Amino acid sequence: MRLKTHKDLDVYQNSMDLVTDIYHLTKSFPREEQYGLTSQIRRSAVSVPSNISEGAARKNKTEFIQFLYIALGSLSEFETQLIISTNLGYIKKTDDLIEKITDIRKMLLGLIKFLKK
Repeated sequence: MRLKTHKDLDVYQNSMDLVTDIYHLTKSFPREEQYGLTSQIRRSAVSVPSNISEGAARKNKTEFIQFLYIALGSLSEFETQLIISTNLGYIKKTDDLIEKITDIRKMLLGLIKFLKK
């Protein structure tokens, strides 16, 4: 089967699911964090699938790979913010989210490796 759009990529679909998860999770963050950590963690999560889709729309593989690296950076930023949220007591259980982050990271690295061939 041939890839039609970025929406057919498992890594894109999984990162979209992660965004949905984090929006639901951050609804319970303190009101004073609305423009702080809540906004930051949502933006970094949204950045992952956004960079995958933008990179896929570029003219060549080199540009796509660059956007995948940006998505990796956003994923790491998101993971750090998740740890901060846990340390502050805003989130109690992060095992599922950390597992999803790990899976998405592996998928991004795998796609980058594939595109570099």
